[in-house]
Amino acid sequence: MSAGAGGAPEAGLTLRERLEGWLALIGPMAMIAALLLLMAALEPARYFRLSNFDIILKDAALYMPMAMAMTIVIVTRGIDLSIGSVAALTAIVMGYMLKSYGFPWWVAVPLAIALGALCGLINGLIITKLRVPDLIGTLAMDLAYRGLALVLAKGIVLSRFPDEIVAIGRGQIPGFLPIPVVIGLSTIVMGYFIYTRTRLGRYAVAIGSNPEAAELTGVPVNRYKIYVYVLMGAMAGLAGVMLAGKLNAVQATSAPFFNLHVIAAVVVGGTSLFGGRGSMLGSLAGVLLLAMMINALVTLRIEFFWQSVASGAVIILSVAFYTWLQMKDRDGQGGLLAALRTPENRRLGRFILTILAIVAALFALGWLFAGETSAVR
Repeated sequence: MSAGAGGAPEAGLTLRERLEGWLALIGPMAMIAALLLLMAALEPARYFRLSNFDIILKDAALYMPMAMAMTIVIVTRGIDLSIGSVAALTAIVMGYMLKSYGFPWWVAVPLAIALGALCGLINGLIITKLRVPDLIGTLAMDLAYRGLALVLAKGIVLSRFPDEIVAIGRGQIPGFLPIPVVIGLSTIVMGYFIYTRTRLGRYAVAIGSNPEAAELTGVPVNRYKIYVYVLMGAMAGLAGVMLAGKLNAVQATSAPFFNLHVIAAVVVGGTSLFGGRGSMLGSLAGVLLLAMMINALVTLRIEFFWQSVASGAVIILSVAFYTWLQMKDRDGQGGLLAALRTPENRRLGRFILTILAIVAALFALGWLFAGETSAVR
């Protein structure tokens, strides 16, 4: 018995099926190799410095705990869009406990993680007991948690935390890895164990594959979905602590794109948004890929806002690719070109070309009849 790409154990599979199981890891690793080749051609001196790789690892470490938990959430056909606000809220609370009430750091840090778990518990109860869809429930709670953080912070930036907090975010073990990287990799190892060796992992796969069938076989679906969201909240709380330590400051508007970045990393790593299949090692590779990609954009002096464009494009392309693979296995399609040549897709292609032609024609009319211009301020 073996495990494919950080997933559940596999048995009785052919060599081709086993290789397909590792596609979740091979895909992002191939993209990492392509990115390294591109940067070797464009900016080798700046990108391949040891100090730059240290920055990449520390940036990736911040997302590793959340990627671990998000993998299990998505495997159960769930989603959590509130993690950025949970991270900001827990960091704000921790900051106040440290700065205003004199809590020792070894109490404030577990308190922040426990508060994140409480937020996850609230999410889980809303989804399972109030029957609110995961997407809507966590989106609404994202607004609620962010509002609470804004109310608590009152526009103040909390900074200058104890050295122990700063060490969690950007410290270094002499002669070894940075402390946040050790923390991040430890959560990935913990997630791998949970996913492949515990009842929570097995039930997560069962729930994601077919929740109705899982319930009929005696799996307490609602209870285990709550457990998964509690884990997600706790890891978001840990990420909030790491963020506060990394910046040595925190404000209520921190971590605005955590959800997009984490979901992108998990999806790139081969976890299916339709549930039932995930990969911890793939999620780790996805986190590293996105950290390297964003660092490459910065190295090439490309505007910050293109990072969001890149993350969104990665999500779309990854989901499309893995969905096509599933359809190919199910329907026996000959290949991508064969799929595009179907009559239905040809009609759709003509419709797309028509829309693009209309947009291009309107732009041409605008240029043709353009009047005087004024500077944009």
